[in-house]
Amino acid sequence: MTLSTTIVGYLLLFGGVGMGFVLFNIVLGMFLRPNNPSEEKQEIYECGEPTIGSSFVQFDLRFYVVALLFIIFDVEVAFFFPWAVVFGKSAQLSDPSAPVVNESVENGVTLAPAVIGLHREFGLPESLNDEVAAGTVSTNTVRDGARSLLWTCLADIGVFFAVLLMGFAYVWKRGDLDWVRAITEATRAGPESAVRSTTARRQQAAQSR
Repeated sequence: MTLSTTIVGYLLLFGGVGMGFVLFNIVLGMFLRPNNPSEEKQEIYECGEPTIGSSFVQFDLRFYVVALLFIIFDVEVAFFFPWAVVFGKSAQLSDPSAPVVNESVENGVTLAPAVIGLHREFGLPESLNDEVAAGTVSTNTVRDGARSLLWTCLADIGVFFAVLLMGFAYVWKRGDLDWVRAITEATRAGPESAVRSTTARRQQAAQSR
């Protein structure tokens, strides 16, 4: 069985067990939980408090904008996990103090178990282990390849951070991180401009009434 087939099998097993667990609890809850609907239970509530007034209220758009920006920059953290795994394993494989092969009288030259595990996790062919053990591929070649992957990981995370900081600087420059954007822009222009802007908004509000 190849490595890719094993991974697919594990994923299918994980998904099947997860879906089965969810469906089992849903069906079990249908038989065990009490079903006593009432008028009070079906009322709309907000944080346990009874609603007051109409639910059709115009919320400030800043809540949505700030939440959207938070999600955009927060989701980027998920990309650190696969990068950290590859970076850590590359550093472990390129460590000159870590043995690549083990030599013994009984078994001869064999690949170290840790190196075999790292090769398997990287998806390298099994024939590479035999070539390293036979001396066809030197241990320095293995370490050089891992070191190249290590520098590639550093370059990737550098580009990732550069793009992320450019996006952060862009939204900061636009004033999207300011809670009250109009007043903030007027304040930057000067106190007199802020007063004129506030007065103009009050006049527009009075005229609209």
